[in-house]
Amino acid sequence: MEYRRLGGSGLRVSEIALGSWLTYGGSVAEERARECIRRAYELGINFFDTANVYARGAAEEIVGRALRGFARESYVLATKVYFPMGEGPNDRGLSRKHIVEQCHASLKRLGVDYVDLYQCHRYDPGTPLEETLRALDDLVRQGKVLYVGVSEWSAEQISEALRVADEMGFDRIVSNQPRYNMIQRHIERRVMPLCEVEGVGQVVFSPLAQGVLTGKYRPGEAPAEGTRAANPEQSVFMRELMNERVLSAVEGLEEVASDLGLSMSQLALAWVLRRENVSSAIVGASRPEQVEDNAAASGVELPPEALGRIDAVLRDVIQTGA
Repeated sequence: MEYRRLGGSGLRVSEIALGSWLTYGGSVAEERARECIRRAYELGINFFDTANVYARGAAEEIVGRALRGFARESYVLATKVYFPMGEGPNDRGLSRKHIVEQCHASLKRLGVDYVDLYQCHRYDPGTPLEETLRALDDLVRQGKVLYVGVSEWSAEQISEALRVADEMGFDRIVSNQPRYNMIQRHIERRVMPLCEVEGVGQVVFSPLAQGVLTGKYRPGEAPAEGTRAANPEQSVFMRELMNERVLSAVEGLEEVASDLGLSMSQLALAWVLRRENVSSAIVGASRPEQVEDNAAASGVELPPEALGRIDAVLRDVIQTGA
């Protein structure tokens, strides 16, 4: 496993991170989740990502219990705040009240004294940015949070947060967690250029496009029982990908992967990691074997010829945004 700096910070994280969205605390039993986390740790993955809203706290509890047997200084633990955690008017968003209360709740569920990376899960237009950043800075000064990040923020929102932090002397954002893969390349236009200059690293989620880039979904075939695409609740995140055009294009990547001696997952992860601004790629896993396959993508360098073939194969389905 190879490691990269988290943005402009001195923290080093594994190129492959293990996440818990839609898996731990939900579709994956706790013992299997613990096996995946244990195998990831054995393979050198030191970066584990979760969020308070994943299974309404259950994912944090499972991740925390699984990591309890490892020395706290040996891994990097990330969680998030923003989405509703209750029915009350203050049980959501990025107000000082919600941030502080949810940080304490996350620490309790995870069973730790601090989290390495605390991320704003989305931007909150209903709370002054200064209030949000001051609350996060207070948590850093108290030692409950070591680094601060965001997820799915626009270039304008990240830029403004950095400006306010610099003017007020707050701790700076060091990471952004966006969706990014060979098909969904929206951040390349504005987010990445800004972050490269400002020292904000990308902690990429959905690098396998919710499993579409693994090749397990075929055009003209119904998704197999037990897969994410077959789950009505989970497949909502895949609707723009589960169509004949995309699935047919993805089939064309199989020859590229085969010629390089890579699995489809390894090809997709290596493509994401080719960018220096990507600090880590978050994968999900329901079996230890999946962790092993994904971890093997670390350190793989794709030749320019392969990158050109990938772009040619996916040309008609690449999403770049405005």
